[in-house]
Amino acid sequence: MVGRESESAAVLGLTSGVLILTGEPGAGKSTLLGLAADRHPGRVLRMTGSESEANLTFAGLHQLLRPVLGETAGLSARQRSALLGAIGLGEAERHETGPAEAEPHETGPAETNPHDTSPAEAEPGRVDSGHGGPPDRLLLGVALLTLLSDLARRSPVLVVADDLQWIDAGSLELLAFAARRIGDEPLAVLAAARDLAGEGTRGGATSPFSGFPVRTLGPLDATAAGLLLDRQPYPPTGRGRLRILDQAAGNPLALVELARANGACGADSADSAEGELLPPTDRLIRVFAADLDPLPEATRQALLLVAADDRAVAGRVEALAPAEAAGLLRLTGGGHDGRRARFRHPLIRSAIYHSAPLAARRQAHRDLAALLSAEPDRRAWHLAAAAEAPDEEIAAALEESAARARERGGYTAATTALERAAELSPGRRDRARRLVAAAGAAVSTGQPHWVRRLAAGAAELTDDPALSAEASLRVGQVLTLSTEHDTALSLLLRAAEDPGLRRIALASASVAGFYSGDEEYRLAVRARAQDDPWTLAVTDPTAHRSERVAAIPALVERADGDPARLISLGAMAWLLDETALAVRIFDDALHRWRLGGTLPIGLGCSAGWAYLDHGLWAQARTAAVNTNSAGAGLPHLDAAARSLEAAALALTGRTDEARTAGSAALSLVDPHRSRAVAVRARWALGMAAVADGDHIGAYEQFRLLFTADGEPVHYACSFPAVAELAAAAVRTGHGAEAAAIVERIADRLAEDPSPRMRILIHRARALLEPADAEPHFAAALAEPAGGQWPFERAQLLLDHAEWLRRRHRITEARHQLNTALETFRRLGARPWIDRTQAELRAAGIESAPTSPDALTSLSPQQQHIIRLAAQGLSNREIGERLFLSPRTVGSHLYRSFPKLGVTARSQLRDLIEASCPS
Repeated sequence: MVGRESESAAVLGLTSGVLILTGEPGAGKSTLLGLAADRHPGRVLRMTGSESEANLTFAGLHQLLRPVLGETAGLSARQRSALLGAIGLGEAERHETGPAEAEPHETGPAETNPHDTSPAEAEPGRVDSGHGGPPDRLLLGVALLTLLSDLARRSPVLVVADDLQWIDAGSLELLAFAARRIGDEPLAVLAAARDLAGEGTRGGATSPFSGFPVRTLGPLDATAAGLLLDRQPYPPTGRGRLRILDQAAGNPLALVELARANGACGADSADSAEGELLPPTDRLIRVFAADLDPLPEATRQALLLVAADDRAVAGRVEALAPAEAAGLLRLTGGGHDGRRARFRHPLIRSAIYHSAPLAARRQAHRDLAALLSAEPDRRAWHLAAAAEAPDEEIAAALEESAARARERGGYTAATTALERAAELSPGRRDRARRLVAAAGAAVSTGQPHWVRRLAAGAAELTDDPALSAEASLRVGQVLTLSTEHDTALSLLLRAAEDPGLRRIALASASVAGFYSGDEEYRLAVRARAQDDPWTLAVTDPTAHRSERVAAIPALVERADGDPARLISLGAMAWLLDETALAVRIFDDALHRWRLGGTLPIGLGCSAGWAYLDHGLWAQARTAAVNTNSAGAGLPHLDAAARSLEAAALALTGRTDEARTAGSAALSLVDPHRSRAVAVRARWALGMAAVADGDHIGAYEQFRLLFTADGEPVHYACSFPAVAELAAAAVRTGHGAEAAAIVERIADRLAEDPSPRMRILIHRARALLEPADAEPHFAAALAEPAGGQWPFERAQLLLDHAEWLRRRHRITEARHQLNTALETFRRLGARPWIDRTQAELRAAGIESAPTSPDALTSLSPQQQHIIRLAAQGLSNREIGERLFLSPRTVGSHLYRSFPKLGVTARSQLRDLIEASCPS
């Protein structure tokens, strides 16, 4: 390609991973995609965006899967059901789908690995989630990843996705999910979009492909532009050449098309053209529209229909033939999938559509709607495009389409349909009601400004207190995950005045209050909580703690396996310092969620912190990564994920990375308005300083978790730092200040402290009062629940051993040190391993071996895979839990076995039992 040599090399060299091409229309993105597809040595799967299907959930996924439906037989029944259900294949069609659907070179049976949308011909079916709700996006993502990975085992696979800006949001999310988890297998995703930050988004949604490697196709330079003109059948010369170069502005398509128009006139048409300078796109539209004039009237009419809907080809192939011969479009597909019209460039389609009078365009949509009685979603959108005035029947049809999209998890499509339904509603109340419903669907997209705009539109239309309250609820809910916690709390408390919304509004307000940490708001929510155990626990986890803990088993039973409710109860148990119980609940909830539930946005970090506290650091980092992905475009949620990751990195001694992550978390929020995240990030930075032996830096960070007068900055998150504050204080000469804070905290928790806080306060007092330390060490070590926090218990043993050695009680110290060392090795806490070994040497013992447990030499993801394999899970089952392909799981196991000194999965159970924290 002229002027695109480096880009051509990049796409042809893509054998694994992801590459996104961006650029203005006509920059050459589709041509590069075609080049890569033509020269790819293996299988090519395609997904092409279409403006007419941008709001049809999983339309892109349907395109992608059609050629390989037969290969889905190799998936688990649950994954296959999810994928086929998402693209609308009913049970009868699923049974008919077999290897015959595969491409010609795939003649053998599908190999089994260890281990929101509308199709062309069928109304979408609903994926059975197991809970009657929308399909689990992660289950769909894992199913797609597994299918692509299975295909790549037999032959290299290239997924080509063109016009990302018009691919439906559900399909984009699934493809991005799979793309983020490509390992070293011969699987590549090559995509093109006009602009990931602009036209690549709809409804304000952040593109799921943000963050991938991007090559932007800019304008051709003067030399390349001139060379491209010289290669045209009729190279322009003279003044016409200069004007083409000027108005094309380096756009390859503009250069080609303007040269074609110039040559078709048989003269230097630029000299006789009107003199005003127009933007290249306007000029191109004029050029493309002019191409229609020689075509027969029947062809122009058919072109208008396929411009309105590129699947409206049936019965019009002959009429479209002259347009295909003229190079305006080409017809693709056929058979069960039906034919489609693929225009040479989107501007051709736009020119055809917009060059027709408005009345003709509306009539085209009415004609199309009349043919789509069996496809109500497409019919509804065509009726909406044809509408000349508000129409309740069309609005109702769009509302029904939104309900179907939401059932399949297509929240962006549902929101868009409800917003258009509101525009077409004759009555103000119906318009307001549908805007509020659209705001409710938009909450699940995680886009605060979209929810706000919809709610504001509703507020302008009605004074109905119920609708106003629900609008406030929806905006408040989505702002909870933003950095605007104050605004979220105000809106949620206003919504709570409606009796029908009171409970959910206060529950959401308690979360916003927790994130904020503001005392005034916390008390305001708590005062309204009445007897709701969740809201009471979140707003004040230290009051009546034992009573709240005792209520959890009954609440779990009443949850009846609902994963969303279980996730909330796991968070409640974590807040109450019932860490082992929290981990059990989270494990159960996440397992059920993966079987078909929906994870409440923003609660992933609660599970991560519980795993971290319980010594399951690999799981904690996995939670951080998944939360960070889910929180794209939500700074507070991204900050929460980074603070969790920073903590896990600090504890394993990767202090540079920990400081980077912790500092990034603090940069994303205002520490005075998002206290929960700020406190956690500072705790992580403090632990990184401890790991590096920087006691001054550690004290500075831990001291920031308490106010000048010693009160906690956050009413729940500050308390666990009390022992670390004391440890840093005794090494930096701040003992008196720290002692005052410790006693203030002890007095505050005196009524009903958790076992964890009793241990931490005893440890702090022992460090600050070495002369009277023994009873505090004894009381802390005697706490029966202490095993729930293995790292903190090992720290306590190390502190006690140091105290004993300094009093020449060497034998007792050795026992404590050996026990602590075993735990630190098992956890991979490298800085504390070094410190413990130094103490052992001082006690007269040279520990051996000096390296951490072999398990901790693995990456967090590999550790997690090993633990699940030890439980007897297959590669496929592990992949479903960790959102990896079975091939990637197998690759990690293959690389991990030699490091662990094992040769078979059966040996893993004994290895894990020897390494698992109690």
